[in-house]
Amino acid sequence: MIAQSHIAASTEVELEFEFDRQLDALALTGLPALLEVKDECFRAMLEPLRDLLPRRTARGDGIPFVVVVPDAPVDRMLSTVHTAAGEGCTALLPEELERFRPLPELDIPAAPYLLLDVDPGAESVDLPPADAEHRIVASGRSPLTIAEGLAVLVSDSGVLRSGTSFSLLGSSAGNDRVPALWAGDSGPTLKASERSLAHPGLGAASCGGRRAA
Repeated sequence: MIAQSHIAASTEVELEFEFDRQLDALALTGLPALLEVKDECFRAMLEPLRDLLPRRTARGDGIPFVVVVPDAPVDRMLSTVHTAAGEGCTALLPEELERFRPLPELDIPAAPYLLLDVDPGAESVDLPPADAEHRIVASGRSPLTIAEGLAVLVSDSGVLRSGTSFSLLGSSAGNDRVPALWAGDSGPTLKASERSLAHPGLGAASCGGRRAA
């Protein structure tokens, strides 16, 4: 019993440390300035999420949680993500990016929130996005939006290090195009692909839920 309590306490400390690390990563992108708030105000805005941290680890190799700021400007945030291959960018024109909106049925919180039990989608690699979406929904999970995919990338820019890319089926432009973050030769790239076609190395990211303060 003592050993179990020690493990639980260690996990809780690790989650708290990870929360602080993610806040630092978000602040280092210049997001507070982009939102026109002071750094300390930005951190205070996110602090209530600390009380909502999961008290258990994610399933398998999943990411326990990711802090999401839903109104973060995607194109400007992408350019602050640096990997060994280069900095993030988007191949979408501003008007194309603007058309992608979160699916209404996902009921995305308007304020900052936690994305829980995140899976970048290794098990759905090489499946057509439409088939991957059916699997995600059937398993009781939820596809990620563009803002959420960006938050995952900011929290760990190496999430694409294996060369695997992931689609963001929680955002739609009302057509057959699906946004995805690709592990490009020159850095992470946000672009769109066809929902019905399989693409080598492309999986579909999902989460176990969302939690807002």
